Order: sequence, then C-alpha cells, then structure tokens
Amino acid sequence: MFVQSWYSIIPKNRWVSIYVWVIFCLLPFFFIFKASTFVEISIGIILLALFFLSYYFSFKSKSGIVYMWLSFQMLINIIMTILFGFVYFSIFTANFIGNIRSTVGFFIIYGIHIATTLGAIIAGFFLNIELILPQIHFILICLIGTVLLPFNLFNRHRQENLEGQLEVAREKISELNIIAERQRIARDLHDTLGQKLSLIGLKSDLAIKLIKNNPEQAESELQDIRKTSSTALNEVRDLVANIRSTKLANELNRGKQILQVANINLTVSGDIPFPDISPISENILGMCLKEAFTNIVKHSQAKNCELTFYQESDAYTIVIQDDGKGISREGLLQGTGLVGMKERLEFVNGSLHISTENGTKLTIRIPFVKRQLSEGS
Repeated sequence: MFVQSWYSIIPKNRWVSIYVWVIFCLLPFFFIFKASTFVEISIGIILLALFFLSYYFSFKSKSGIVYMWLSFQMLINIIMTILFGFVYFSIFTANFIGNIRSTVGFFIIYGIHIATTLGAIIAGFFLNIELILPQIHFILICLIGTVLLPFNLFNRHRQENLEGQLEVAREKISELNIIAERQRIARDLHDTLGQKLSLIGLKSDLAIKLIKNNPEQAESELQDIRKTSSTALNEVRDLVANIRSTKLANELNRGKQILQVANINLTVSGDIPFPDISPISENILGMCLKEAFTNIVKHSQAKNCELTFYQESDAYTIVIQDDGKGISREGLLQGTGLVGMKERLEFVNGSLHISTENGTKLTIRIPFVKRQLSEGS
C-alpha cells in the first residue's frame, strides 16, 4: 500500500488544517474567473475538476497506477500555472507525495515534482509575467512548502512505523521473558520440591508399616518427615521471595535487549551487580533502572547510553547518561516516571539527581546499610 487509506482530499489529522485546505480548494476559482474569455473560464473549471479527480483517485490507488495520477496532477499544475498563474496545486501534490511509503518512489516523484513546479513558474514568468509577478512572495512560500512538506510527512510516517516496530519488539521481548520466567519457576519448583515430596511419601509409607511393630522407629521416621516438610516450606518461601523481587541483573539484561532493538548503543561499567546488596535496595534500584531504560527508548531520541555502577563506602550509586534531546522543564515537573522513581528512592532515604546538559544524566543513590549477622544470639 502506497499511502494511508484514511487520507482524503481534505486531511483530518489536525482540525486547523481543514480551513487551510478549504481555502486552497476555493482559491482556484478566483484565478479562473479573472480570465477574460468564457473559453478560458471553461478550460479552468475543467482543469480544476480533473485535478481533484486525479487527486482523489491517487489516494484510492494501491498499485503503480498511483504514479499515473500523480503525473496528471503535475501536468495540470503546469497548465494552471502558465494560463492562470495558479501554482498552489503543487501543495496538494506535495501532500500526497509525503505519504508514499516506498523510499525509491518517494525520492523519484519528489524530484520530478520540484522540477516541474519550478519549471512551470519560470515558464510563467516568460509567458505571462503580469500574473506571476504580483504574487511572487506567495509563490516563493508555496515553493518552499512544496520542498519541505513531503519530507516532513515522509519522516513522520517513517518515525511512526519505527515506533510501531519498536512496540512490537518490546511486546515480543516481554513475552519471551515471561516464558523464560515460567520455565525457571517450573524448574526451581521441580528441583526444590520434587525430591523432598518423594522422600516424604516414602517415609510416610515406611512409618505406616512400622507403627505397630516398631513404634520407636516409626516415630523417628515421622520426625524426619516433619524436618523435611519444614525444609521444603522454607525453600518455597525463598523461591516466592525471589520471584517477587526485581533483580538488577535481570533488569540490566532486559534493558540491553530493549536498547538494542531501538538502535541505542549501551556501555556498562562498574560493579555488576552490587555485591551484598539488600533485597529491598536491589528491588528499588531494579525498578528505577527499568523506568530509566523505558524513558530513554520512548523520549530521548538518543544514539548512545552509558550505565555506570558505583559502590561507595556509604551508598550504592547508578549513573545513567544518554546523548538524547534532554528533558524539558515540563517533563521534569510532570513526568510520572521520574516522580515514581523519586518516591521509591525516598522510601529507603535514596535520592535522584537529574542533569539535562548534553542529553540526560540520572544519578540514582541509595544509602548502604550493613547487614548485621549474629550467630548464636
């Protein structure tokens, strides 16, 4: 498909532009009725009708026929410029060219359109200068729009397409992460509980057989069953706690995948991950790191990202620097992601410092809390 199907003669992407396009649709009549003869007026109205028909069918075409309709538009634009000094149909054609998806087709038609529009204006100067000269300022503005409008639309559609592909890739990565996590949980449950449940079953059968003939041995087997079940319960609790927590290493790997899909180069240095970090501190740092990666992909337009881990004597520090467009003042005040990061860090007396020079630099810091282990007390 060459163009989006929801486009029509009057684009509806912005309500203000509707009035502009209506003016452009009515403006040809002013130039046509300035003609002195009935024949010239008739020719102008016919050309006007043919142009809008070709413009309409251009958006309806889904094959190479679209280039034929574009050729009709350019030809009519040349005739209207020379006969009536009306060059503004080039804006309509430029709007359509900006929606062409094929890169090769876009640049070929784009070059031809600029050449024919410029050629028609030059020819109008020599053949009908009294029509061209009084509106030269508006013609120059129209010519600039003819040059810039297709590029603006083409780049916008390409960016939307890339954002759509990025979103699809992120969803696939999330699905793969979920599958991998399920497999890990199944494997851990099998390794943790499988052997112990089998042992409990065997000892239960043995205790049933011994309970009449050897009560003391049966009691010993029941005590072993109790110890085994208690150990299994503790291992399940540890497994659940591990599932609920956010691991820095996991978020780092996830971030590498997302940035790679977004064509952002990631450089990592420092202590990876922090040794001896408490579960709650690691969980909060992991969530902050996840939010930072998401913001870089969505908003920064960066090409490179540097991630540095520091373990100081009194704090864990993560520095995330990108070379993107930076965060605006409104973004600093209204960004819910940054607000959420600050709230999480405040929960453990942490801090977030934001610098917007040469991109965005986030410095995340959590105080280091030494674990006090006491044995036999």
